[in-house]
Parts: sequence; C-alpha cells; structure tokens
Amino acid sequence: MRHRGFIDALERTEGLEVDRVFCRHGMEHLLDVARIAHILNLESGIGADRELLYAAAMLHDIGRWRQYEDGTPHEQESARIAAGILPECGFDAGETEQILDAILSHRTSGGEKPGFPGLLYRADKLSRRCYDCAANDMCDWEMKNTRLEY
Repeated sequence: MRHRGFIDALERTEGLEVDRVFCRHGMEHLLDVARIAHILNLESGIGADRELLYAAAMLHDIGRWRQYEDGTPHEQESARIAAGILPECGFDAGETEQILDAILSHRTSGGEKPGFPGLLYRADKLSRRCYDCAANDMCDWEMKNTRLEY
C-alpha cells in the first residue's frame, strides 16, 4: 500500500472516477475484494496464501485509469503495473506469476478456474453492493448482487 506505483495508479483511477455514479475502484473496493477472497478461501478450504490473495486483490483494478484514458483492458494494464510492483515488495517469481494469472483472469475466465484465480474472480463480483446502490436502475451489469452475502 505504500509502493509509489500503487499509490500513483490508485490516485489516477480515483481522480477519473470522482463523478462516476456506478461502482468505483478505489481502496474500499480493493479491500472488500481482499477480505471476501480470504473468507471464500477459508470456507472452501482451497488453502491459498492470505498475503497472495491480498496482493492480487489490491492490484487487480490498479490499471483502471488506463482503460478510462485509452481503452486498454484494465486487467492487462493492472497486470503490467503489478509485474513491476510485486518483485519490489518481496514476491518471488512463482508468487508473482500466480498473482498475475489471477489479475488477468478476474473479469472473465477466473470464475471457471479452480483455486486462486477463481477466488479473486468470485470475490470481485461478490463485492458489489447492488442491493444498496443509488444507480442500480441505470446499471446494466448482468451479475447484480441483490442481497448481502459477505
């Protein structure tokens, strides 16, 4: 959370979302995803490392700003940024690869993958508070959460 690259990217995303009426991708969302992924991990018995789950969750949307600026898919930009941050934060090559795989698949195929990538995918979707969103009627997201699960 203190890495300059993380802080800069998060601030860029938050700045571009200041007037966004739909879900935002700031620190609250990142922490919600991390905590839900940890709960899912414990409940499912997958046994993923908590530090790796938190790292993936904290970095999975860090490239959102790029998608807003030029259309680059945010999971690709997030993985690119994360690839520079993770080794500097002490993650080894295997851990980095595992985290990057989860980040790259958190929008689509992650839910189909067992284990670690699936945890991030499911936690990201479950983190949305559609049941309490003022923009719910305007939103066309097909995976709306209509009740609180986590």
